[in-house]
Formats: sequence, C-alpha cells, structure tokens
Amino acid sequence: MVLRLRLTVVLSERGGIEKEVTAMDENTDDKWLTRQELADRYGLPVKTPAEWASKGTGPRYAKIGRHVRYLLSDVIDWESKRFAEDKRSSA
Repeated sequence: MVLRLRLTVVLSERGGIEKEVTAMDENTDDKWLTRQELADRYGLPVKTPAEWASKGTGPRYAKIGRHVRYLLSDVIDWESKRFAEDKRSSA
C-alpha cells in the first residue's frame, strides 16, 4: 500500500496576492529556505526578513504551521526584480 500525502501551502505577498500551491505542482528541485537561511544569504540579522514580511517588501513566503519558509526560486525572482529596479533608478 502506498500512502501519498498532499501538502498545500498558500504563498502570499502584501496587497492580497495569494497563490495556492501543492507540493505536487512545485519543481522538486526547488528548496525551501528558513528565515535564518534567508538572512544568512544576505549577511543580515534574522529580524530583517521578518520586517520585510510585515511591510510586504521582501520575497514571497509561505506559512507552514507556525513556520515561515521561502522558496529559493521566489527569492531569486525577488532579487532579480530588485536588481532591475536599482538599475532603472540609478540611470
């Protein structure tokens, strides 16, 4: 007997954009990052990504129970958008 579990999380951004994603829909190579791992990626205190989340300025995240997780692909997308915005504003 094979038991398959289906995990559903709601990814949210400030402004009411929500996307329901199931584990089966996601790329299996994508990695979930903790808030600490995200902070370590930028060499910042862990409270900084928490502040981003409360202000809606950081990468998209998912709440899984009481835990906050970030998909690496969403973090990379967010970084790309920030880089593009910085390039436009400095020109």
